[in-house]
Amino acid sequence: MAALTASEPGLAGLEEELTCSICLSLFSSPVTVPCGHNFCASCLELSWAGQSEFSCPQCRATFPGRPQLQKNTVLCRVVEQLRGRTGAEEEEKEEDAVGLGEEATPVYCDSCREAPAVQTCLTCTASFCPEHLQPHRDSPAFRDHQLCPPLRDLQQRKCRQHNKIFEFFCSQHGICICSLCLLGHKLCHTNPLQLAKANAESALKKKLMELHNQSEKAARAMSSVKTNQSQAAETVSRKKDLIRSEFSEIKALIEERENEILKLIADEEKRVCGKFDYIYGVLGSKKNEIHSLRDQIEMALTESDDILFLKRAAALQRTSTKDAFVPVIEIDQSLIQSTYQSAINLKDIVKLSVIQGKERKAEAKPIPVKTKTFPAVAPNRKKPPGPQHTQKEKILLQCQATLQAEADTKEKKKPVKVAPTTGTVSAAAAATAKELIDSFLKKPREELLQYTANITLDFNTAHNKVMLSNRYTRMSVSDTPLHYDYHPQRFTDCPQVLGFQCFKRGIHYWEVELQQNSFCGIGICYGSMERQGPGSRLGRNSSSWCIEWLNSKISSWHNDVEKCLPNVKATKIGVLLHCEGGFVIFMAVGEKHNLIYKFKAQFTEALYPAFWLFSSGTVLTLC
Repeated sequence: MAALTASEPGLAGLEEELTCSICLSLFSSPVTVPCGHNFCASCLELSWAGQSEFSCPQCRATFPGRPQLQKNTVLCRVVEQLRGRTGAEEEEKEEDAVGLGEEATPVYCDSCREAPAVQTCLTCTASFCPEHLQPHRDSPAFRDHQLCPPLRDLQQRKCRQHNKIFEFFCSQHGICICSLCLLGHKLCHTNPLQLAKANAESALKKKLMELHNQSEKAARAMSSVKTNQSQAAETVSRKKDLIRSEFSEIKALIEERENEILKLIADEEKRVCGKFDYIYGVLGSKKNEIHSLRDQIEMALTESDDILFLKRAAALQRTSTKDAFVPVIEIDQSLIQSTYQSAINLKDIVKLSVIQGKERKAEAKPIPVKTKTFPAVAPNRKKPPGPQHTQKEKILLQCQATLQAEADTKEKKKPVKVAPTTGTVSAAAAATAKELIDSFLKKPREELLQYTANITLDFNTAHNKVMLSNRYTRMSVSDTPLHYDYHPQRFTDCPQVLGFQCFKRGIHYWEVELQQNSFCGIGICYGSMERQGPGSRLGRNSSSWCIEWLNSKISSWHNDVEKCLPNVKATKIGVLLHCEGGFVIFMAVGEKHNLIYKFKAQFTEALYPAFWLFSSGTVLTLC
């Protein structure tokens, strides 16, 4: 502590009042707690570190929350006057001296106060020069005294309360204590200073190693991000090139079709113009013949010889001419109209494909729900079996279909004899379809699982009382409306939801677990099914097929026609959809599949899994 000057005798009696009750030193940046007691800001922060309840270290008064500490400026000025200099300057100088290890002046011997000290005795708490250190080396009485290199400010290394050298460190309070202070810290974890220093060095080295490892991990992560970024850019570049190539081929196909249509019209033009040129030539020859005959008659009229005139007149009168005949030549308007219509059809096909692509892209956007993101596509979804076509191939196939339709239209104009075997063919087709359905019914569950489609629920179609959870694979009924945002695909009257995936070709199988099946329905529907009104309920229109549970009653519904079914106890329902075969099968999943019902239909649109829930306790889960 700084010595008091003679000009400050009145402040000497305040030393005890200006001492922090935690560190037992003069206040350093004193702060006041709500109960009125003052403490060093650093001591109070250390005392409250890691605590959830805050109290005064002196009177133990508790506070409802962590108090806002305000610096006691009046007390600061009093302490500064007592110290003889500002606390801030003293602390900065002490930290600089300790941190930099600088010694402005050497440590002098406490005996002679002249020679520099060579060692400090921690037992005597004094420093000695070589001459006065000799008794510690020679006399057995000083054999147990602890010597160390010269130390400055030994008073700072002594306990202010017991005036003894610090020998221990309390890790709980983070302060150095003497041997007498151990009584007050007997419940704390204490260690000798050297051991505490070794432990602190070990902890700091471990922390340094952790920071080094974290730095290396961050560097590796940054490198990985850069690599992934370059790979993503390369992938996008390649995909752009492929897309440009695909659209170039699409343009080439359209240009090829344009050239074909223009060539048809050009050939028709050439045919008609050729006929006109031929008739024009015939009429020219006819005109020349008439002119020649006219010239001969005019020449005969100038003949003066009567006999010669009569001969020529008789010959000219026998020569006859006919009026010029111009046949009707018309361009084939049906050909022109059909080629023009094919161009319009192709334009509509391309426009429809582009519009449908935009709509699918808009529907596939993630829907934000609080902090989660709706997965537009299941991450490990398998592609439905069957031929997959690119946009270019689709347009090519549609173009071919258009041309084939034009050819069929022309063929229909010709008389065709119908073979009397229609009934036989229909019967054979029905028998084939029945065999196909029976073959799937006989398959074990393990074979049906190869057609598994990973179904997720479409948030945009969910009714306001249908609650989706478990990554959009679980559905239940909420007691209160959920206030979903408006979407044109959302059901407004019936508590229903559709699957996100749609199927237009191939074979697909999925399973639904019924946790409580008092009022629910499972089925399929077209994407064009109504979203509002009584006709929007599953099975009540021509665009949906479903099986419905009403307590113990099971029935099938399609086109608003109900058919009661035998009661089948099942907690898991399997749905098998065969797009090309034109049927959907509902079966109870168990050790052996039990058929619930099968629908046969000629599907004309893409099909979506559909679910209806009514009771508040109904829970359906996609397996």
